[in-house]
Amino acid sequence: MGVDLPPLALSVRQPWAWAIIEGGKDIENRSLPSIRAGKIDCRTICIHAATGMRRSEYEWAVVKMQKTETKVPRPDDLPRRAIIGVVDVVDIVNQSDSPWFGHSMGLVLANPRAIDPIPCQGALGYFKWSEDGALADTLPWMRKWDRTSNPKTPGLFPDMAPSFRSQPSPPFLRTTDGQTRSGTAR
Repeated sequence: MGVDLPPLALSVRQPWAWAIIEGGKDIENRSLPSIRAGKIDCRTICIHAATGMRRSEYEWAVVKMQKTETKVPRPDDLPRRAIIGVVDVVDIVNQSDSPWFGHSMGLVLANPRAIDPIPCQGALGYFKWSEDGALADTLPWMRKWDRTSNPKTPGLFPDMAPSFRSQPSPPFLRTTDGQTRSGTAR
């Protein structure tokens, strides 16, 4: 490995985990109950890319990140079920001018460092991680996402931002009481 990695990690769904490590995302949005339940405080942690990533979540993230001029990698290029980097949690705030802030609370992040993905099972809140198993398999929708159906023109405009016939809806999030609500910025 070559790098001393912190013993605790925080699991974040893709592509938000990538945005923390590679895309300039300086706030990780959380609710106060999740911060308390996860025993989240200020320290250096590993960022774990969660196994789950639904197409609707990914497409919503692409639209949100376009507003910060962040170009998201294709879904099949994002490692999942892995430690992907290290970041310092330097503050916990309930307001911020960061374009990444969009919940009741936010973890202020600094000094992201990417590492080669290390397979690892995730958990809620801060968790003690260990290398385990393999990266998550690429799902069929990920391989086909935003690919042209014409084999003569693949990659014709590789630098063009993805477009949608209609803006993706925010994914639904579970609240602490088990209800669902429409998601906002991540």
